[in-house]
Amino acid sequence: MLSRRSFLSYAGGGAAVLLVARELRAAPTSSADAASARAKAVVYLSPACGCCADWVKHLKQNQFDVEVRTLEDVDPIKRQHKVPERLWACHTAVVDGVVVEGHVPADLITRVLRERPAGVAGLAVAGMPMGSPGMEHGDHKEPYDVLAFSGRGESKVFAKR
Repeated sequence: MLSRRSFLSYAGGGAAVLLVARELRAAPTSSADAASARAKAVVYLSPACGCCADWVKHLKQNQFDVEVRTLEDVDPIKRQHKVPERLWACHTAVVDGVVVEGHVPADLITRVLRERPAGVAGLAVAGMPMGSPGMEHGDHKEPYDVLAFSGRGESKVFAKR
């Protein structure tokens, strides 16, 4: 026979298990979803560029909270965030402290936010390769590299697409 104290202890533990299970069901399904769902992206773009709006849609579809800031000249933002000039593209974003230059896929932004690799200030896709997010026009897709760059201007391949 259980004592009243043992019964209450078991009942309390069971209630705690149920609460934790409910919270887990309500949580994002993966750490990637959790990283992007919390991340706010501030995107700096030119009003003349339509593909930038398509990339913003890509971020929103991948659960990023996006704020768009339209500027006539985005170059000062690139310089402020130390994006190497050879990696410049049509738009620049800052996502939870990570600089994102150009048409970087959302899953790679989520990965760098989750992993926070040492020495990585940002990710870049130089130019506007066909098939990258925001540049999915027609069936033509170009292979491209997503580069990680440091605040000192060094870069290396982070992923190939």
